[in-house]
Amino acid sequence: MPHSHEHGRPRSHDSAGNIGVAFFLNLSFTVIELTGGVLTNSVAIISDAVHDFGDSLSLGLSWYFQRLSKKGSTGQYTYGYKRFSLLGAIINSVVLVAGSVYILSEAVPRILAPQETNAAGMLVLAVLGIIINGAAVLRTKKASTINERVISLHLLEDVLGWAAVLAGSLVMQLTGLTVIDPVLSVLIACFVLANVFKNIRQVLPILLQGTPADIDRARIVEKLNGIDRVGNIHDLHIWSLDEAYKVLTVHIALAEALPARDSAELKHKIRSVLKEEGIQHATIEFEAPDEACSFEDCVK
Repeated sequence: MPHSHEHGRPRSHDSAGNIGVAFFLNLSFTVIELTGGVLTNSVAIISDAVHDFGDSLSLGLSWYFQRLSKKGSTGQYTYGYKRFSLLGAIINSVVLVAGSVYILSEAVPRILAPQETNAAGMLVLAVLGIIINGAAVLRTKKASTINERVISLHLLEDVLGWAAVLAGSLVMQLTGLTVIDPVLSVLIACFVLANVFKNIRQVLPILLQGTPADIDRARIVEKLNGIDRVGNIHDLHIWSLDEAYKVLTVHIALAEALPARDSAELKHKIRSVLKEEGIQHATIEFEAPDEACSFEDCVK
């Protein structure tokens, strides 16, 4: 299905607002869980507090970049600042990896040598964690950008982590098995790392200007070839600035020479076809029937 123009732009204000709410909720709760982790001697909670502090820093940056991405084009950034939202996603991913490695370094030794923890205190913090992070997840669950989806992953990971801590604290109270605490930390870290690499695989094709996965290049060529007076299509490039905003450039050799008015009408028809296919910005160059492509690197 083509990606509509509506999907690409109107929610940028909502995205920035959602990220702002997530930032303040995350930062506030980080202070609570760091204090609670020290009091309960829980490596799972302390590790998550450090992890959340890193999240808070990256969320603040993401909020800034998401707002910045709404700026229009300038002499330096002629396509505008849309791709800055990807920078926020990259920073978030790096912080998540660093936080997960830290959690593993703290948790593994405690699996070998379990320590006493306050299971009742962990249970109270777990309930608070589920409520606060759950509220933030509700604000970002309908993410429209990669930046917002990475943040939603942060929040979902926190909710799942606290659900695991809740279950673990109940089991510890019943059985006294304190090794459950570091085991939960390892499982949470592995879950986060798996999802971070999944998001990185989505960001890289955009940065490397690959054809967006939801754009059917062959269908676009077929539709353009079906338009009257269109001859040869070449040097076609399609990429995305921020996953939602698609850009296309193309050289079209005309089947016959056209006066200016007919040429304008043909361009309008082509742009309409491209819009239906989810292209928000198109640069179209016409070539006369006897005109050779003016660039040596033209791709057939």
